[in-house]
Amino acid sequence: MNLKQLGLRIKTQRERRKLRQSDIAGALQISAQAVSKWERGENAPDISVLVDLARLLGVSVEWLLGGNSAERDTFPATVFCTSLNGFAQQSAVMPPRDVAAWANGIYYTLTEAMMRQDGVPIKYVGDGSLGFFAGNDHADRALRAARESRRLLDAEDLVITLHSGDVYLGTVGHPDYARPDIIGQTVNTAFLVMPWIAEHCPTGIGITDAARGLLHDSAGLVDRGEVTVRGVQVPITIFEPESE
Repeated sequence: MNLKQLGLRIKTQRERRKLRQSDIAGALQISAQAVSKWERGENAPDISVLVDLARLLGVSVEWLLGGNSAERDTFPATVFCTSLNGFAQQSAVMPPRDVAAWANGIYYTLTEAMMRQDGVPIKYVGDGSLGFFAGNDHADRALRAARESRRLLDAEDLVITLHSGDVYLGTVGHPDYARPDIIGQTVNTAFLVMPWIAEHCPTGIGITDAARGLLHDSAGLVDRGEVTVRGVQVPITIFEPESE
């Protein structure tokens, strides 16, 4: 194995997808220093993380190791998306700068909670945010981040949805302004069930049956009922953590 070539491929593909070394490290539950050593050609990723690394970079393992196979950019993950109830009302009565300060205070704490569980923040749009967890135990880590966010934030308007499935990771938009994004039915479903979660889940955390099925320990989750989503053939069952 040519370590220099492997490192160059990892770095080139990471930069092409506009990901940081810390993003790769978080998704794979390793240190950023390990990623840096890979890219410098000092050592190679362990075989146990090669598949997840390839998925995250949108390539095949064969390509990483020197082959010429097509890129692969879809992988399993748990989507972590949020919204703020009352954002429109706040925007109507507060100066724009104050609204931004209010939202940023919430997003900072939320993002730190995600990153402590090796999540990857993707974007913030008005009253919403989007990120994902990939690699080992991604659903468990996403739930821990959601619970920690609720403990740290005294924000009754915060709503968090967790949904698991395949996502596409890539740059979206004009080349001069494109940023990494995740898209696909998994992401769409996570956002579409959010209004139902806001209305029926007192804790503000909703977990779909797809995410619950991946948890190693689903004790303490309450079945809140089913929601029908446009484009999804079967109803989706939503679970919620018991109040702490």
